Amino acid sequence: MIDNHGIDPAKGEPSPGQATGNGNVAAREDKSSLVPQDRDKARVIQQASENPTSINKSNGKRNPLVILVVAVVVALMLFAGFHLARRSGSGPAAGSLDANGKMAPDFALQSVDGNTVHLSDFRGKAVLLNFWATWCSPCKIEMPWFVELQKQYGPEGLQVVGVAMDDASKEDIAKFAKDMGVNYPILIGKESVGDAYGGVQFLPTTYFIGRDGKVVGHEFGLKSRSEFEDNIKKALSQGQVQARR
Repeated sequence: MIDNHGIDPAKGEPSPGQATGNGNVAAREDKSSLVPQDRDKARVIQQASENPTSINKSNGKRNPLVILVVAVVVALMLFAGFHLARRSGSGPAAGSLDANGKMAPDFALQSVDGNTVHLSDFRGKAVLLNFWATWCSPCKIEMPWFVELQKQYGPEGLQVVGVAMDDASKEDIAKFAKDMGVNYPILIGKESVGDAYGGVQFLPTTYFIGRDGKVVGHEFGLKSRSEFEDNIKKALSQGQVQARR
């Protein structure tokens, strides 16, 4: 005898929410009643269950704009790295100043006053050679110290020399130096001179040169006033030749 409990008399199928003969709950729905959007969702879900990688592949397309931005950033990084490597490695004297006791490379640069100045003009004096820029914040901290040190040690033979390594005009550099109360020569720098001094990768960069024209020390970045003073004393005691006039 067949038990028709739970059978829908009209359709001969289990009624919704009632147990079938095997104990499962019938949740059958007429697929034809699904709207197109629901059928699309059902198709995607079915595809994902059958082949999960197909969804990832369809969503893995790269946005052309993102690729362009990444390419530009990488190109800029490569350019900057190449330029820095070229500056730090160019010139025969690029590595010669790593050790003290080497002759400081001579140069000829225009001052903001329009004069041509050679480093060798100061032979017989101790030279504090400072590479700086108008946009350099640490440089603005150092410059008043150099003004004071020039006054204090100038009578003993110190000459501070500033080399501006930025793209500002000569007039702007002169005005900046005047506003800072600079009392020592300010020269308009060239990349070739920076290369001769190891590339001048950091600003400020300061070299201390003895009376004989040899480097006795150097500092990269902002240092304390006492460190500058110690190096100045070393430069004053290095070599005792007469200055060239």
